[in-house]
Amino acid sequence: MPTKNSYVRRVVFSTVIVAVSLTLSYSAGPAPHTRIFHFDYKVAVENIPGGAKHIDVWVPIPHGDAHQQIANLRVYAAYPSAMEQAAEGNTMLHIGRDNPKEPFTVTISLDAHRQEYAQSRLSGGPRLERDDDPLELAQYLHPDRLVPLHDHIRAMAREVVEKANAHTDVEMARAIYDHVVSTVKYDKSGKGAGRGDIYYVSKERRGNCVDFDALFIGYSRAVGIPARYELGFALPAQQGKIPEYHCWAEFYAKGIGWVPVDAAEAALHPSNREYSFGAQDENRIELTKGRDLVLTPKQRGVELNYFIYPYAEVDGKEFDGVRYEVRYRDL
Repeated sequence: MPTKNSYVRRVVFSTVIVAVSLTLSYSAGPAPHTRIFHFDYKVAVENIPGGAKHIDVWVPIPHGDAHQQIANLRVYAAYPSAMEQAAEGNTMLHIGRDNPKEPFTVTISLDAHRQEYAQSRLSGGPRLERDDDPLELAQYLHPDRLVPLHDHIRAMAREVVEKANAHTDVEMARAIYDHVVSTVKYDKSGKGAGRGDIYYVSKERRGNCVDFDALFIGYSRAVGIPARYELGFALPAQQGKIPEYHCWAEFYAKGIGWVPVDAAEAALHPSNREYSFGAQDENRIELTKGRDLVLTPKQRGVELNYFIYPYAEVDGKEFDGVRYEVRYRDL
């Protein structure tokens, strides 16, 4: 935290709740499990080069939606900061500082109410009266830098769905999901793992969650199913420090809406294989959506592969002197 003599900016925000689209899960059957917890995201900016004229720091902030309500959001920063919005509803804190000399810290503190998310239309809930706008869905059919839609990818995806004799959106997505879970090993030790490179995971058949999602999302898009990334942190049963991020996916099925999928979780815990196609547990917090991200204000460097860690630039060039720590405790 900043010292007594430093300028401390304390910004307090009331509960953030985003309007719920009718395309999200239909509420029926048993009440969803919930979890309420406090979440701290601490950032330390260190080793600023001598003679630096300007530094920019961006920190992702969890956003509210139908399954995640955010309350008591506070920002503690040594310098003035601004809350910004970017594509896909991503929220971030931006700090821009001229002539930075001393190290400084930023802490984002909030309470979250996370609900289990199960798409009940998969098991007989009323179908949608109207699907989402095709123009809105079209953005989730576009390729990403590391998940292109080359003819080779389309051919591999088509082979998977044809082998399963799958025809509907749900049938094709399930065939792709089963293929990914059955043929990819959760192993992030390989050179190239953790980047979400569809060609890497297609060849090596191993990786971490972003690699699993690259294959699922890439194949889904290749057969005409909109699909998107979601990134955040999984929350173990014990409170404390969270060492690394977690990510999962959603696909859109006609008449059903968005359907959650966690292929990496299914691979790690085979007993969750059925559950993880169509549901997400409450033991997580989402920070951002998407890949190849442009921040606000726009960074000078390339689009971010994904945005879960703080990102900084010094004089317009990427700066790696930023450390972060994430902690949580149940309320």
